[in-house]
Amino acid sequence: MARRYDPDRRRRIIDAAIRVVGERGIAGLSHRSVAAEADVPLGSTTYHFATLDDLLVAALRQANEGFAQSIKDSPLFAAPAPEADPGSGAAAEPGRGAGPGSGAGPATSAALADELSRLLEVWLSGDRTLIELDYDLYLAALRREAVRPIAAEWVDQATTLLATHTDPATARALIALIDGICLQVLLTGGTYDRAYAREMFTRLLG
Repeated sequence: MARRYDPDRRRRIIDAAIRVVGERGIAGLSHRSVAAEADVPLGSTTYHFATLDDLLVAALRQANEGFAQSIKDSPLFAAPAPEADPGSGAAAEPGRGAGPGSGAGPATSAALADELSRLLEVWLSGDRTLIELDYDLYLAALRREAVRPIAAEWVDQATTLLATHTDPATARALIALIDGICLQVLLTGGTYDRAYAREMFTRLLG
């Protein structure tokens, strides 16, 4: 019997792995549990992902892409990149330009702080399954060396996006603050406080 053509099988296996981790945690992840969730033969999961680390890497990368895309889709980060002032030959000073969407340069510190606090509200309000899953996969890198470069990819991606509106060092500090706020809310089961987050972002941006 000819093998059925199934070009989306790899993606369905990754989606299934994400669902398994979301329901059972990293400890519940196995080739067998993922195969059952994806409704594919066990051999398909081992064919596409020889080890569990391979599967975790693919799942974390896919989760990272989702959060990075949500930042890219923000009106502030979709604004045209800052351009140099033709009269001075220098780029606009980070954090001191016009607001989002103006095309005149980086957003103001206040606009950046407000947009970051809004994005956190989107991620942390309502169903937190996706962000809990992302941090579950993210923290798996502590014990799985193969996963660490993928966790670092998220930091690098997000830092690059934020650095269009501030300097790289501050951008990395903003990511650390985002992670800290998210983990505190998730671990305590508390309510996200947008005003507090905006104030902390504002202080960091100066």
